[in-house]
Amino acid sequence: MLSSTATEALRSQVASKWQESFSRINRDNPGISGLIGFSEAWALSVQFLYPQDIRVSPPPDADTYERNLIAIRPAFNLVSQCRRLPALLENFLEDMRKNFHFIEAEINEYMTRYDESENTNEIEALVARLVQWCHAWEPPQDLDSLGATILSSYTLNFQTRVFSALPANFTAAFKNLCRSLLAPPPYDEDGQPRQWDSSIHATTWRNFDFLGMMDRYESIIASVGYEYIEQHVLDTCTGEWSKPMLEDLRTWMSDRVVPWMLHVYARGATSADEARTMLQGVGSRFDFHINKTLCELRTREIFNIIIDYPDSLGALTDLRDSLHRTDQRQNLVKSLRNANRKRLLHPGADTKLILQQYVATIKCLRIIDPPGVLLYKVADPIRKYLRERPDTIRSIVASLVGDEDSGDSLLDESEPVQPLQQHEFEDYTDPNWEPEPTDADPEFRTKRSSDVISTLVSIYDSKDLFIKELQVLLAQRLLMLTKDGSDRVERERRNIEILKVRFGEAALQVCEVMLRDMTDSKRIDVHVQSQKTSVVHPMIISTHFWPALESSELVMPGQFQKLAEDYAREFTVFKPDKKLKWLPHLGTVQVEVELEDRTLSFDVPPLEAAFIELFSQKAVWQLDELMKAVGSVARSAAVKALSTWVDHGVLKEDPENTFILLEREEEGGSSGIIRDPSRLDSTPPDVPPVASVQQQQAEQMRVYWKFIEGMLTNLGTLPLDRIQTMLKFAPGYDQSVDQLAAFMEAARREGLVVVRDGMWKLNK
Repeated sequence: MLSSTATEALRSQVASKWQESFSRINRDNPGISGLIGFSEAWALSVQFLYPQDIRVSPPPDADTYERNLIAIRPAFNLVSQCRRLPALLENFLEDMRKNFHFIEAEINEYMTRYDESENTNEIEALVARLVQWCHAWEPPQDLDSLGATILSSYTLNFQTRVFSALPANFTAAFKNLCRSLLAPPPYDEDGQPRQWDSSIHATTWRNFDFLGMMDRYESIIASVGYEYIEQHVLDTCTGEWSKPMLEDLRTWMSDRVVPWMLHVYARGATSADEARTMLQGVGSRFDFHINKTLCELRTREIFNIIIDYPDSLGALTDLRDSLHRTDQRQNLVKSLRNANRKRLLHPGADTKLILQQYVATIKCLRIIDPPGVLLYKVADPIRKYLRERPDTIRSIVASLVGDEDSGDSLLDESEPVQPLQQHEFEDYTDPNWEPEPTDADPEFRTKRSSDVISTLVSIYDSKDLFIKELQVLLAQRLLMLTKDGSDRVERERRNIEILKVRFGEAALQVCEVMLRDMTDSKRIDVHVQSQKTSVVHPMIISTHFWPALESSELVMPGQFQKLAEDYAREFTVFKPDKKLKWLPHLGTVQVEVELEDRTLSFDVPPLEAAFIELFSQKAVWQLDELMKAVGSVARSAAVKALSTWVDHGVLKEDPENTFILLEREEEGGSSGIIRDPSRLDSTPPDVPPVASVQQQQAEQMRVYWKFIEGMLTNLGTLPLDRIQTMLKFAPGYDQSVDQLAAFMEAARREGLVVVRDGMWKLNK
């Protein structure tokens, strides 16, 4: 309970305040005449500001409004003098709240029509209608007594109530309207072509700004621009790789998107320079989005772009430029590695195809990223996979020597021939030295090569494998030559000269010996033929300089044996210090088969010639008898050789494994003879049985198995690196760790050793 002293003080304070307010409102007029005048002014002001339903009572025209404003001005001035404008504003906002249901009803009507038709014109009309309501209820702007506070308070209050009254689906409808303002349909409601002009909807953009929708829905408006850019990039650039598209996209944005941006982001600009300044930020974001969308598209297409190189050079240029702008390098690496794993690095892909794609990848990624960081990251899985394929070296070497049967060359004819490049090392004294890119791995510099061949050869630790494969391939190609193959020898000689530039002369000395053997063979044969004419024209090779040839126990019967002995005798006379060792399973024999009703000529392998020679002794042979007569040959090879003569109609198999010489050609198909010369002609010649590099390596490693077995017996378990270190003390051991690992894995599959946690031991 308050004390009497406090109560009196409060009463005095309240009386003082009441008296002050009364004096201010009454304005020192006699009695309450001033108060009555204020009441009349208050009533007129409230009535003038009262928000009417413009659907029933349309706003007055400009002249009527101006007359009413002149009449009401004294009333507003009086309320202002009495300092009651805040109370007037509060009363006005309360009246607006009570009558806002008029606006809500119209909002619902427009949105209902939009839901039924999905016509954005309804949303455009709704926005225009809301502007009419706002202007109709707006306090007078040209009355100094009201001031700017009441107007700003009204605007904020009106916008707030409008946003709260808009239904949930208005956001999507507004986005559709913005989309139509940016990219309207090509035809109007009457089916006539629409002439697009961004200035047509300038009023709509001003209405958006007036209602505060530009700020409220800024992210939605921006998303419309982003989506429009994305769709245009996808429509115009997908699959278009021949020419750069980035500049065309920027020109398109200047013509179509920038006029739209002026209404959104440069409203209020009074000059071109001011508009340019206002658009700088958003223009940079939209340009970034063009680069980002194009970069993502090209990243998804990168595998096919590489396949289409060099016709896809334009797409590679765009990708290079957009990567600088957006820094999507990691996404590009991930996408290309995934595509390679799914579409390239699997057993169904031919090694030649993988190499072609790898070479194309090298060339394309050097365009996109000249330092080579992207190539280093993408190429690693390809290199590992190629290293595991047994025919990778042969495919690379075949391309190096210009194998016409290998398909498209891996080499670019315009690329100069140069020596294999070694690993690069940092030269910090170089004035042009630059640090590595930030996304480069620690070993990036030391593993980078600049030319394609050096990159391919660097798949393996040593170039010795390529030298050996070169020797094997050259041997096979030389052994397949006929007596008229001098042009081919010269071409092989030119190839070796070119390869000397890459691998060095010392590495190709063995190849030089093989080519010299071809020349010497021809010279020796000319001499022997001059002494004693013979139908035998052998290829004489230096055994120790040629790759190991697969052995055979074939024995040529009859006249073939005598011809060989006669030729060898004449050779010994010419070369007393040397002796011929015949390889009868190699070469080609030109035979002439004389039968009772026909004479046939063929060029056949030695085994087929041996079999038909035996039929000169008797007309019927069993398969086992034939195989025994020519030495030890595989049953499959014998059947294949005899089938050739059956197909030619020279032999007949009847019954099974019994072959009969047909002195007279049989009519019809009762004998089961297949007479299809086209099939015989299309059969590719067998590759001479030169041991492959892998086979040679396997044979070499078997020599060192006893060393490995002794290590594991004495020391128990050993890691691969320790085995490699100890093997280096063995005479002539020159295998790499990878080759040793492959051999140990083969030994594990045979059950000789077991491995656990990288430790190898004998399987006891």
